[in-house]
Amino acid sequence: MSGWDGIEEFVSVAQYASFKLAAEALGQSTSHVSRAVMRLEAKLGEPLFFRTTRQVTLTDTGRSMLDHCAQMVRDRDEAFALVGGDTAPQGELRVTCASALGERFVSPIVRRFMQDHPRVNVFLDLSNRQKDLVAEGFDLAIRTGELDDSRLIRTLITTRKWRLCASRDYVSQRGIPDSVDSLSDHDCVIGSSEVWQFGPDSEAREFRPSGRLRCNSGESVLDAVRAGLGYCQLPDFYVREGIAQGRLIPVLDEVQPPPEPIWAVYPHRRHLLPRVYLLVEQLKAEMPELVNGAT
Repeated sequence: MSGWDGIEEFVSVAQYASFKLAAEALGQSTSHVSRAVMRLEAKLGEPLFFRTTRQVTLTDTGRSMLDHCAQMVRDRDEAFALVGGDTAPQGELRVTCASALGERFVSPIVRRFMQDHPRVNVFLDLSNRQKDLVAEGFDLAIRTGELDDSRLIRTLITTRKWRLCASRDYVSQRGIPDSVDSLSDHDCVIGSSEVWQFGPDSEAREFRPSGRLRCNSGESVLDAVRAGLGYCQLPDFYVREGIAQGRLIPVLDEVQPPPEPIWAVYPHRRHLLPRVYLLVEQLKAEMPELVNGAT
C-alpha cells in the first residue's frame, strides 16, 4: 500500500456521505473506492465509517482523520498546480452558498465559468446550513454579514441593501408606519430572522416583528407580502422590481441598516488554486450588478 492509497477516496466518501457519489466524483468505480478505503482502514487498524444500507457516517477515528487528510489532498493539488506546465485551471471545485443567493446569482455565474473553463468540474452545494469548509473539504463559500472563523480568508464580492415594504393594498388599508416603533401596530411577514435590524452603525437598533406568518424562504415571504399579509424586511433584490412597478411600497428607507457585505470565503493557503482565484474574480466582476441592479 502506497502512502496515498485510500486517502483521496476516504476524503471524497466523507464529503459526499456516499461511496457511489464519491466514485462518480473521482471517476472511479464504487468497488475501487470501497476497496481503497478498506485498505486504509486495515492500515490504521480502525474503521473510518459506519456503513448501513441507508447511510455512511464517520466514526470518531474518521472525524479525527478527516481534517488532516483533506488538507493533504489540497496540498497535493496546490503542488501540482504550481509545478505543472499546463496553467489552464482544472480539477474539482467545491463551492457552498445559501440557497437564495446561490439560485439567483451564484449558479448562473458558475455555469458561465464552466463554459469558459471546460476542464474544471464544480460541486455546488446550495444549503442554508453553514458548512465547515476545512472539515468538509470546500474550496469556496459565499457568505453574508459578519465572519468570525480565523481559519478562513475573505474577499468582498459586493454588498446588498435591505428594504422594508408592503403591498399597495395593505398600505391603503392599514397605512404607513412613521417610525420603527410604530411597526408594532402592523402585521409583519417574518423571514428566517426573528429580529429586524435598523439604523446606521452609530444608531443601530433591533425590532422584533409580530405576524401570523413566518417562513424561511424569501420568495415565499415576498409572495405573502404581495398578497397583502403585511410588511416584510428583505434584501433589495427581492423587492426591487415590485417597487419599480408600484406594486410594493417601500417605507422607512432612511433607517434601514447599512448594506450587508457578501464575501467569498476560502481556507488559508499559501497559494490560492487557479480555479478558485478565477471563480472569485468572476464573482467580483458579475455579482454587483446582478445583486444591486445596473447603476
